[in-house]
Amino acid sequence: MGFDWALALGLVLTAVMAASAAVVLAGVLQTRGDRRQGGIFADPQGGTVFLFDGETLLDATPGARAILALSPARGGPWLRLLAYVAPRFPDFEQRISTLAGDGRLTLASGPEGEPLLLQAEMRGGVTRIVLDDPASGTRQRMDHLAQRALVEELDQLRATVTQAPLMMWRETAAGDVVWANAAYLLRAARRLDPGEDLSWPLPRLFERAATAQGAAGQRQRIEADNGVLWFDLVSFAEGSGRLLFALPADAAVQAEASLRDFMQTLVKTFAHLPIGLAIFDQHRKLALFNPALLDLTGLPPDMLALKPTLFSFLEALRERQMIPEPKDYPSWRRQILALEKAASSGLYEETWSLPAGQTYRVIGRPHPNGALALMFEDISTEMTRTRRYRADLELGQSVIDAMDEAIAVFSQAGQLVMTNAAYATLWGHDPVETVGSAAIGQLCEHWRALSAPSPIWAEAESFVAVIGERKSWSGEVRLNDGRLIACRFSPLTGGATLVLFRLVVPDEAAPLDLAPALRTA
Repeated sequence: MGFDWALALGLVLTAVMAASAAVVLAGVLQTRGDRRQGGIFADPQGGTVFLFDGETLLDATPGARAILALSPARGGPWLRLLAYVAPRFPDFEQRISTLAGDGRLTLASGPEGEPLLLQAEMRGGVTRIVLDDPASGTRQRMDHLAQRALVEELDQLRATVTQAPLMMWRETAAGDVVWANAAYLLRAARRLDPGEDLSWPLPRLFERAATAQGAAGQRQRIEADNGVLWFDLVSFAEGSGRLLFALPADAAVQAEASLRDFMQTLVKTFAHLPIGLAIFDQHRKLALFNPALLDLTGLPPDMLALKPTLFSFLEALRERQMIPEPKDYPSWRRQILALEKAASSGLYEETWSLPAGQTYRVIGRPHPNGALALMFEDISTEMTRTRRYRADLELGQSVIDAMDEAIAVFSQAGQLVMTNAAYATLWGHDPVETVGSAAIGQLCEHWRALSAPSPIWAEAESFVAVIGERKSWSGEVRLNDGRLIACRFSPLTGGATLVLFRLVVPDEAAPLDLAPALRTA
C-alpha cells in the first residue's frame, strides 16, 4: 500500500490550525479571567487610586497610601483623605455625598497651588477615587539624589513642626481648620469626650471672630483642665485662608494683672495721701494725679483730665496765684525751665509762700523712662507752728538775757543747750558758738581756768552726769580777778540741769538768795 502524502499534509495543517486556535482562545479566556479577577481593583496605568466601601478602605496604590500616611489628620483612612482633599477641592464633601446618584464626578483643584484633578466613580457600591496631576507628564524627570534630598528636607520640616511647643493651624476662608500641628491636635483631643475621635474639619479651639480679624497681638483664652490658658494669636494670609500661631501668654497676663493690681493699690494709696501728686511722662504731659492735688491747687478736674503739659499746668497755677509771682514774664519762663531741669536731676525742693498766706513745700523727683513727679504739701500749719515756736524761743531768750544772773542749761547728756547774755559777759565766751557743741567737762575746764582752785567744778561735773533723783546744792568760787561768785546747781525736768552764777557784792549783809532767779528761770 502506498503512502498518501496529501492526506498526511492535510492532517498536519489541521493540527497546526487547531493548536493556533487553542492558543488564541486560551489568551482570550485568560484576559477575560484577569479582568474578572481584578475588576475595579485593577489599575493598569498606576497612579494614585483609592477604593472605599463607605469609609472603609479596601485597597490603595502605593502613592495613595503615602498620601494617607502623610496626612495631618488623625483617625481612619477616610478622615485622612478628607484632610488632604478638602483644602484642595473645597466642594468635595458636598459632591461625594451625591456620588451614588450621579455615578461619576470630576473635580479640579482651586487656583492656589499646582493644579490637580480628582475623579470618583461608584461601581457595585464601591467608591473609586483617582487623583491625577495633569502637569506630571510635562515635567522633567528628577534626579534620584535630588529627590532624596527633598524628601529628607521635608521630613526635617515635618519633624520640626510636629515638635514645636506652640500651636499652629490653617483655616480656610470659611473658617474651617484644615491643618494643624501636633500641639494643636493634642490640645483639641483633650477637649473631646471619652471614646470620641477627632472629626473633620478639625475642632476649633479659638473663636472664629478672633482668628478672622487677623489683628496683630490679639489675645484669646481657652478653658483647660488646670484653669484658663491665654494665647497671643499671630496670623498670616495665605490666599483666601490663613496660617495662625498661638503664642503662650500666661506669664504676660499674670504680669499685667499684677501690674494692674499694683497700680490700683497705688491709686488708692495716692487717693488718701494729703500730699498733692502730679506725674508727668517723658513728653511732659500729665499722666497721673491724685485728689489732694485738686484740693491744694484748686484746678478743675476736667482741665487735669485733658493731660496738660508741665508748662500749661504751672501756667494754670500762676493764674490762680498758686505759685510765687516773679517780677517779669521772661524770668517766669526761666524759672519753669530751671524747675524742670532741677526736678529731672532730683534736686528741686522749694518752699512757696503764696500771696493768700499759704505755704507749700514743692518737691520734684525724676521717675523711670524720663518721667517727672511733682509733690505739693501744704505746710502752712507747720510753718505757723514753727514761727510761733521760734517767737516763743526768742521771747524766752529775751527774758533770760534780761536777768542779771548768768545762766547755763545742760541737757541730760551734759551738752550745753542755753545761756544768756550775763553768762557771756561773766565767762568771756560767746554762747552762740558753744550751744549744742560744748559739754559740761569742757566748760568746767574753762571755768576752772578762770577761777581759783576749788572742788566745786568736779562736783558740778559729777552732778550733771548723774541720772536719777537729785537735789539742788550751791557753793562759792573766786575768780582770778578777785570777784566772788555764788554758784547754784539745780535739777530740771527731763534730766536737764540749771547752773546759775551770781556776783556777790562785798557790802551785801544778807546771804545769797537765788530762789527768785530760779523761779524766774
